[in-house]
Parts: sequence; structure tokens; C-alpha cells
Amino acid sequence: MSADPGADQGAGRLPVVLLHALPLDSSMWEATARELRARGHRVLTPDQCGFGSAPATDRAPSLDHVADELARELDRQGIGAVALAGCSMGGYVAMAFLRRHPRRVGALALLAARSTADTAEAAGQRLRFAEAVLDDAARARIVTATTPSLLGATTRARRPLLLERVTGLALAAPPRSVAWAQRAIAARTDSTAALRAAEVPAVVVIGAEDELVSLDEACATAEELPNGRLVTLPGVGHLAPLEAPEATAEILTGLLAQAQITAGAGVAAC
Repeated sequence: MSADPGADQGAGRLPVVLLHALPLDSSMWEATARELRARGHRVLTPDQCGFGSAPATDRAPSLDHVADELARELDRQGIGAVALAGCSMGGYVAMAFLRRHPRRVGALALLAARSTADTAEAAGQRLRFAEAVLDDAARARIVTATTPSLLGATTRARRPLLLERVTGLALAAPPRSVAWAQRAIAARTDSTAALRAAEVPAVVVIGAEDELVSLDEACATAEELPNGRLVTLPGVGHLAPLEAPEATAEILTGLLAQAQITAGAGVAAC
């Protein structure tokens, strides 16, 4: 897990954990994390299995394993409950963490992630991609062709350097780690029941130009959360922390304020 420059800040506040998307690493949260730390929050940005500084694993692909690794890291740092924010794959890890460690989630933000399991067709596509990314002859072509869909059309048109950065990160991601993560996501379970039971402040964020998760799916996810709300970001695709880091920080700041009010009112946040 990356160093936390704000570890001595935010006394009495819920620590914030930001979980990255596939096939990126924790650096995708850099600007949002910086803004949250400037506002006095303790922020942790872990790399997930096989990405960034995190070692790969020989375990069978499972987001439950990633969630449990996060729980162990929080234990090592003496952290109990957290505000958990995850984008895409990070959102699926966040929901796995919620299922397995519900009392440790004091607030929840899901960005570009659906609550349901993959359909058979979607899981099959992920598994085929996992196989293709391991093919040295095909990998660069496939990654270059699919990566633009991670960003909204507005971002692609107006910010070519960001598209170049995301494509570079995708090409640099270890193929075995990408394949493992795709298989783990394909095997994930439905999180609807866990969301319905989550009596914590929550927000679901969707880019208006997200080409991978639909607005209807985001609405359905938000409706499952007893204290959830939906925020749509115009001109943004699948990666809000990169495409709109300031807006993302503002949304999370509001969520954290809500969590603090809830805790202050004597309602359990974990």
C-alpha cells in the first residue's frame, strides 16, 4: 500500500481507501487523493494484486482474496472502519470487502461499477480477453484497441495526452496480472444483498459518457443502497478519478461529511 502523507491528519475522521480500476494502478487516484489530503483526510491508495507495487499471487482468481488482503493491510496499520471508494474493478473489490467485512465499511462510493454479477456472455468476453492478453503476438493490438473505451468521447477528443497516458499504463500492466484480474471479475458474485444491508452513507458515480457501465445499471445499483444517491458526471467516461479528479474529490468530500454527521448523531457507521 502506498505511503500516506496525510497519516497524521484527519484525527477522528474515517480513513479513506481508494481502489483503482483495471488495468491501472493506484496512481490513477493521485490528483483526487492529493485534494482529499489537502482537506485533512487520511487517504490510502493500495495497489491491488499484481499491479503497481503489489506482488502477483498464485491463488485462484478471486476478488474475495483481494478484499481479504486489504483487510489484512488495514489490520497491519491499526485501522478499523474506513470509507471505501472503488472505480470499476476497484468498485467490485469494494463490494467484495463489504460482503466479507461489512462492519469495517463506514461509507461507500462505487464509481463505474454495477452491483450484479456478469451475465454468461459478459463473463465469456472477459475470459476470452484474459486469454488474448497472454498472447504476446496479439496483446499490444488488443490493448490499444480496447483502452480508448475507458475514457469518454469528450475526454478522448479534448485530452489526447490522457488517452496516451492511460494506453501506456494499460500496455505496461503485467499480462498475467491483467488476465488474473479479468478472471476474478468474471467470477464475482452478485452484491445486491450486501448493498441492501449496508446502512451507511453511500454514493454511486457514473460518467454520462461511460461506454462500459450504463446509466440504468448505475441507477439500479444506487437504488439498492438504503442511504445511496446517484451522481452523474457530464463529459466523463469510465475513469472519473482521471477524467474529473476535482469533481470526484468533491463528491467524496460530501460523502465523508455525511459519514461524520451520521457518526456524530450516534448512528453506527460500521
